[in-house]
Amino acid sequence: MLLLDNSAWVRLAQKGVVPKDRASTIAAWIERREIAVCLPFLLEAGYSARSAADRKALMARFDRLPRVAIDGEVERIALQAQRELAEIGHHRLSPMDVMIAACAHRAEGGVLHYDGDYDILAEHTSLVFESEWLAVPGTL
Repeated sequence: MLLLDNSAWVRLAQKGVVPKDRASTIAAWIERREIAVCLPFLLEAGYSARSAADRKALMARFDRLPRVAIDGEVERIALQAQRELAEIGHHRLSPMDVMIAACAHRAEGGVLHYDGDYDILAEHTSLVFESEWLAVPGTL
């Protein structure tokens, strides 16, 4: 299972940005319920909505996807990851990215993204998750 990050979602939502073969692969993952969401992503997506009606439509679409909940363990490992990053001078990563990565770790999955922060989280913290780029960095 891959958790969806807003960096991937906004590019997928724009027609023609993501190559067709990759977009088709991800559509199949969504159909098979292999793409999931969590609260930080939902908040970012809702924030990006252009209107109340747009937000309602987005949330209805995301309600069909599996959802990874934030529990006390996710909170603990997210704070631990931020501490680990602070120790090497990288503590200024997006708190939403840290939370999404912690959810992916807890779900024993990964994150579908277009954001280098996830590689930093995977390389420099004790979080174990798959960092799945939407496309090769710098190509979209």
